[in-house]
Formats: sequence, structure tokens, C-alpha cells
Amino acid sequence: MTNQIWWEDLQIHMVEWRRHLHRNPEVSFHEEKTSSFVADMLESFGIEVKRHIGGHGVIGILRGDRSGPVVMLRADMDALPIQDEKDVEYASQQAGAMHACGHDGHISMLLGTALYFSRHKQEVRGEIRFLFQPAEELLPGGAVQVIADGALEGIDVIYGIHLWTPLPVGIVASTAGPMMAAADDFYIDIKGKGGHGGMPQATVDSIVAGSALVMQLQTIVSRSVDPLRPAVLTIGTMQAGSAQNVIAEQCKLSGTVRTFDEETRMNMKERVLSMVTQTGAAYGAETQVKYIMGYPPVVNDAQETERFFNEATAIFGPDRVQNSPMLMPAEDFAYYLQKVPGCFMFVGAGNPEKNAVYPHHHPMFDFDEDAMQTGVKLFVAMAKGYATEC
Repeated sequence: MTNQIWWEDLQIHMVEWRRHLHRNPEVSFHEEKTSSFVADMLESFGIEVKRHIGGHGVIGILRGDRSGPVVMLRADMDALPIQDEKDVEYASQQAGAMHACGHDGHISMLLGTALYFSRHKQEVRGEIRFLFQPAEELLPGGAVQVIADGALEGIDVIYGIHLWTPLPVGIVASTAGPMMAAADDFYIDIKGKGGHGGMPQATVDSIVAGSALVMQLQTIVSRSVDPLRPAVLTIGTMQAGSAQNVIAEQCKLSGTVRTFDEETRMNMKERVLSMVTQTGAAYGAETQVKYIMGYPPVVNDAQETERFFNEATAIFGPDRVQNSPMLMPAEDFAYYLQKVPGCFMFVGAGNPEKNAVYPHHHPMFDFDEDAMQTGVKLFVAMAKGYATEC
């Protein structure tokens, strides 16, 4: 079989796997059938399999005949609680659940990579571990449990890929250092004293206190954060009141904070907590804050990012390799990079001709399936490149 025919055949398999997974999505921490599908496929390739890693996680292990390092390649498996609105034959068959972030493609790419190395075992030096991770989309994140289960023991380097529709198909991108933000959330309860809308002097208006707090919180980034360190604070919800002539006793706010370094991250937390307490007191209201520390920032290793640029340029050409801007979405791949060197990479998957134009987490989300072949080639090049150098 010629090389081109092999890749065409692999693409057919990956499309088949991806569409099966898209029809049968499972949300975070419930990936039981997805996990079994993955494990069964790996075993059919002749790859050793470990199941139930950090819950529904799966690790495939392939050892080469020559000594070398241990390289881990990771894909996430969970779907989102979103109703699929696409009119395609592979639309989700599960009400209220769909793969709206490309994780079905990630699974298929990593299965494709596993199949590649199982059929080209002579190219494997050392050991390659294929990690299929549950629950990327939901705190505390599947990576935490996978690591606690010992998945990173003995690992020398780790690589991850995210299909990314903001980039056109055929383009790959990454960047050294901070690449994706830490994502922390907060929930604020304000308790005043309710009463008649025509008698405000006898009340403590929680909506007024909440409105003031919304405006005050917006000053944290502009006045308490180094302007050379990116940060975002967004108030996403404000809930209060039941009638136009009633002063609300309670007001609830929620929001998110995005940062790229731990110093700014902790500063933001301290300022939010302090400002809530002080603003509430200024209006005579009681306040409570639930501040949830989410995923840390994704920080790529400089040497492994340099490897990405070298390997990607060699196989795709310089015109198809880009330096990614820092992005505010979060990823629990960050936890792996805190433990071992590695690189997180984007593979372009957008294509207007195939209606792959909707943003991630949208009910109409889809991607160009040709991107999966690009992802496999990148995984293969990174794993082989690292093993050759070491």
C-alpha cells in the first residue's frame, strides 16, 4: 500500500469514528460508552490498554523495540450539555448533548495516531502512551483525577492538540509560554432589606448595592492590574427583584476572571473579595462570595514549542504554521504542563465551504474533518521528533 493510499484509508476510518462519536455524545464524567469504544478500538490495533483511569479515562501503551523516552499524547472525550441543531446525518442522537467543541475529532485523531504507530512500530523508540481523558469541560477537570491516578508517572513529555475552527483548515499554531488563560469564577450574594418601592428610606436596596458593585468590579483590571499583564473580569449574571414596586432584599451576581500568571490571578481574587465586602458595607448590605479557582493557565514549554515550529514547518511548510495569540478560553491540559514539559497545539478546522463557521460551544458547531489528518501528522511528527532527539 502506497503512503498516500494509507493516509486516505486512515481518513476514512477517522471520519467513521468521528461520526459515530458525534451521534453518541456523553457529557463530562459520564463517558462510559465512549471509553469502552476507545479501549476496544485500541485493543483491536494490538495496543495494551488500561481502563478506568481517573474515572472513565483510557491509556493505550505501545512499546517500541528500541529504547527511548516515554511520550504521552492526549485527547479529551467529553461532550457538552447543548442541543445539536445541525441538519446532518451524523447529528447527535442524544437530546441535550452534543460534541460542540471538537472532542469527537480529538478522539478520532488520537485513535488514528495510535493506529499509525501500531502499523509502523519500527518508527517507535521507547514508549508512546495514548491518553484519552474524561471531563475536560467541567470543573474540577478530568486531568486532575487522571494525574491523581498516576497517569503521568514515567512520562518525559506530553503533547495535546485542539481542533480550532477560528483557524482555517490546513493551518497549525502554538506559542511558547502562556497560551490559554486561567479561568476562575465567582458567585456573589447580596442581602439588603426589602420593602415598598415608594418607601426606600426603610430599606436597604440590594439592587443598588449590586449595581454599584458591578461598576466597581470593572475597575479592578484597569486600576489594580499591571497593564502589561492581560486580565479580564466579566459579570455574566445579575438576578434580583420580583415586581416593579418592590425593593429587592436579595441580589445575586456571578462572573468570571481570566488571567495568564499566578501573581495576577491571586491579586484579582483578593481584590474581588475585598471590593465585595467594602461595597456591600457602604450600602449597608450583607455580602457573601463563593470564589472558585478553576483551571490554571496553559503554559507551553519553550523547548517543546520550538520543536512544534520545527516539525510543523518541515511537514506543512512555513506558510501553514503560525504563532498563536494568547487566548482567554481555558483548558485543563494546563495541569499536565505543570508536571512535565510539553506543548499544546491548535489545528485549524474552519471551512466556510463545509459550514464549519460556528464558534466552539455553539449548537451549530461543526469542523472540517480533513483537519484530523493534519492532527495525526502533527502528533506523529512531535512524538518521533522528541524520541529521535532524546
